[in-house]
Parts: sequence; C-alpha cells; structure tokens
Amino acid sequence: MCWATLLLYAGAYTTSIQAGMAFLDWPLSNSSINPDGWLTNEDMRAEHSHRLLGMKLGLLAIVLAVWTYLREARRGVRWLGIGLLGMVIFQGLLGGMRVLFDRLNIGTDHNLIAQTFAVLHAMGAELTVCLLVALAVVCSRLWIERNAGLVGPVPSGLLRWGKIAVGVLAVQILLGAIMRHAGAGLAIQTFPLTETGGLLPRAWTFPITINWLHRLGAAVATITLLVFVSKVYGSACTRRLRGLGGLILFLLAVQIGLGAATIWTHKNPVMASNHMVVGAFLLASTWMLALLTHKTVYVAPPGAAKNPQSPTPIHRPNSPQGEPSLNS
Repeated sequence: MCWATLLLYAGAYTTSIQAGMAFLDWPLSNSSINPDGWLTNEDMRAEHSHRLLGMKLGLLAIVLAVWTYLREARRGVRWLGIGLLGMVIFQGLLGGMRVLFDRLNIGTDHNLIAQTFAVLHAMGAELTVCLLVALAVVCSRLWIERNAGLVGPVPSGLLRWGKIAVGVLAVQILLGAIMRHAGAGLAIQTFPLTETGGLLPRAWTFPITINWLHRLGAAVATITLLVFVSKVYGSACTRRLRGLGGLILFLLAVQIGLGAATIWTHKNPVMASNHMVVGAFLLASTWMLALLTHKTVYVAPPGAAKNPQSPTPIHRPNSPQGEPSLNS
C-alpha cells in the first residue's frame, strides 16, 4: 500500500504538470531504462519516476501472488492475489496505450483515443488500490480471528448503503478523471459558486458541464457518506468499526478542502495531486468499511463451551464444505 501511494502521487503529479508525453515511446523511455537528462528535466523526471514505480509495484504484485498461492488455504484469497497481479499488468498496458496512441504518435487532429486510455488508466489505479486493500483485509487478524470487528448480524440497510457509497465514489472519481484529462479542471474558476454567483453556470460547453457534474457528484458523495457512516455509528454490531467511519469523515473533509484549494490556487500541481490521492484514500477506506461489514459472523451456539468446534453463522451463508472460504 505504501508503494502504491507513491505511485498514485507520481501519476497524479505527472498529469498535473502535463508531463505524460515527456517520452514518446513505451515501455522504455527514449529507448532506455535510464534516459539521459531525466534527473534534471522536471517533465522527464516525473514521467520516468512514474514508470519505475509502476514496474516495482508489478514486482511486488508478483511476490504477493506467489505468496498467496503457496501459503493460503482459502481459494478466494489465492484468486485475489492472482487478480491483483493481473490488474497491475493490465494497468501498465493501459498506461502504455495512453502514450502509444497519443496524437503525437498517431498523427490525428484530436486526442480522444489517448484521453480514453488515460481515463481508463486512472480508474485502473483506483481498482488496483481497492484490490490491495481487500487482500490486506482478508489476510488480517481482524478478519480471520475477530470477525472483522463485528459483534452481531449487520442490518441489510447498512450493507446496502455501503454498496451505494462505494458506487457513488467510483462514479465521482470517474467524473474527476474525465475532467482532469479533458483539461476542464478550471472550466469554472470560482468555488463554491459559479462565476454567475449561483449554482448553475451561464453556459453548458463540455468542459463546463463535466466540471459542474464533478461538483454535483461531490455533494451527492458527501450526503451518501454521511448516511453510511451514521448507520455504522448507529448500529451496535459495528461499534468497533466506528474509528474507520471517523477516518472516512476526516478524509471527506480534507478532500473537500483540497478540491477548493485546487481551484483557488489555479490548479497548483501539489494541491491537484493531493486531491487525487486523498480521493483514492477515501474510496479505499469506504470500500474497506463496506467489505468488513460483509464478513460472515459466527457465534457460539448453546453448549459451545463443551464443543468449541461448532460455531454457528448468523450473517451470510457458508461456502461449500471442504475448503476454507474467503470469509474464514
């Protein structure tokens, strides 16, 4: 996760300073793994560092996939490790396609193909982080030994709001990715109101529309997260997870502040990059909380003191006998 955070920031910073095409080739950089001048030229340093960090994350993903395959009895966890490796490889290919299909390489009068790959690359980064979080969670003692922090069956309404929160955040991040790669981050240059002093802009060009939709998405995401966290705080079975709910609220406040600061500083690269990284953290934390609430909870049936090997599930059905499930 620490390495993925560095990679996220490197990618966000590269996009913020528009250095994604510092090298026209891929997977090498100017036909080299150590191109001349990359340590002194800011654009080259940003892009090549991003590529090197991505390569190292790929090596770490190989280690995780092999480790889970050899050491894990749970088939779901083994597949999760393999899925993470596949996602990291696919993510690298998306980044490469963004470079190879740029208009500077294919000679078109538009850059829609490269922008599409760039948006997919941005969303792939979020999915990679969520897979890393899932793997860390299901291998943790909290999941294996302490019922994911749950003390009873989770209400269906709370489970539903967890899914809604993750979905809303994913859509919001997609809107942000489209806005960033379309160069529409400052299409509306005032915040929280538009230039007209109201909530609606005076015109509806594509850059303005996608910028406004991202602002609307922020409001919807805020309401959704407040409802989800309030349900976590209001349920006795999730009282041990309230700290994670508090972290989500803290990240939400920071994210709103960074979004405003990005506009007020006219897209300062550091502000814009931190806004992207904290957004990924917010999605990952919400995904983690939603995942924890879906853990099967076991309670001891009557007479368990005499027979401790016979737990009874009270939340979610068992997997087929004979192999430990992801819920184990």
